[in-house]
Amino acid sequence: MAKYTLLKGFKDLLPEEAERWKWTESIAHETFSAFGFSLIRTPILEATELFTRSIGEATDIVEKEMYTFQDWDEKKVSLRPEGTAPTVRAYLEHNLAVHYGSPIKLYYLGPMFRHERPQAGRLRQFHQTGAEVIGDLDPRQDVELLSLLTHFFERLQIGDLTLEINSLGCPACRPAYRAALQAYFEQYLPELCEDCNRRFKTNPLRILDCKKDGCKEITRNAPSPIDHLCAECRDHFKAVREGLEQLQIPYQLQPHLVRGLDYYTKTAFELTTNKLGAQNAVAAGGRYDGLVEALGGPPTPAIGFALGMERVIQLIDPARIPAVRLQLFIAPLGKQAGQFLFPLLLALRKKKIRSEMGSDTLGLKNQMKRADRAGAAYVLIVGEDEMARGKAILRDMSTKVQEEIPLSTLTETIVTKLSAPSS
Repeated sequence: MAKYTLLKGFKDLLPEEAERWKWTESIAHETFSAFGFSLIRTPILEATELFTRSIGEATDIVEKEMYTFQDWDEKKVSLRPEGTAPTVRAYLEHNLAVHYGSPIKLYYLGPMFRHERPQAGRLRQFHQTGAEVIGDLDPRQDVELLSLLTHFFERLQIGDLTLEINSLGCPACRPAYRAALQAYFEQYLPELCEDCNRRFKTNPLRILDCKKDGCKEITRNAPSPIDHLCAECRDHFKAVREGLEQLQIPYQLQPHLVRGLDYYTKTAFELTTNKLGAQNAVAAGGRYDGLVEALGGPPTPAIGFALGMERVIQLIDPARIPAVRLQLFIAPLGKQAGQFLFPLLLALRKKKIRSEMGSDTLGLKNQMKRADRAGAAYVLIVGEDEMARGKAILRDMSTKVQEEIPLSTLTETIVTKLSAPSS
């Protein structure tokens, strides 16, 4: 038994599962790039103030879930709980608007950290892929981002998803809605959970996001932000809905949909599934037109989303993911053969032929067993007899058919044969 084991809420990705992640991430890189997004990588450790300023001090993430500690220089730092604030920090710090123009379209992949109760598809170290568009107020940009999100899931052939959308309003119309919420929830304070009683004073919108059954029942008849939108927010949301209909992207209006972070304004959305139980959101996001300014920049509109990779991987049909198979196992029989074949191994790998070589101290039977366990498509056999005749034996492990290949053209013949597309 291992002396050391995983911490609660953390997970090893073993080779077979890691290959599924690698394939999914490759689809993300292809798709996001086709939509004009550029990759950005930010550190996993940031100043704590970045998140308290952006996410909001009264959110569950900041109050309960962040991994925060004091660095050696006595500065408070945190493992990033989400990817938007670090991306905006990098946007401002490196003056990306000047260097790359506006709007700028960025995407990221990587681990995030929250100390919460581990649950299906959400661990204490979890992984997100996200996209951010900074510097564009046009509602068409909202639609474009949602078309990217839905197309990504189409590429993965994940169906039965529901796009839910709402509008949270803006600083001009949010105060009236906040007051309407407090007026509604005040009568239910004795029935609301302890967290929602606290949210009532700090951020009543967060009550709408409570997952406890009693609070969920009370919120059913709560006022909707859509009914309190100003003219600008109403027109923006109308244009978003018309754009989705123009692109034939189906959606459902979810009048009580809110986002858990304080920086969201106007368009908010979630992509949900009925295949993961209670934890049904696989992606979510919205506009955050005030975040850049809150972090010290000029007033700058922005919109983005993040999707949970653990949940996405759960939804992918394993048959969709190409098996990574060993293409060739080289079986040298004797030291002379081993010495002759060893340079071939590097030459084939340089040609992107996935290859392994057995030990020249083992007999053919043991080497064939090893090739079989490794799932090799072909085995190349060379011993003293083959060296004397100037021929190698190439065995197809699926058909058991063997053919002879001249040693003089070994590399070229194998590369041609194993690189050819299968019929």
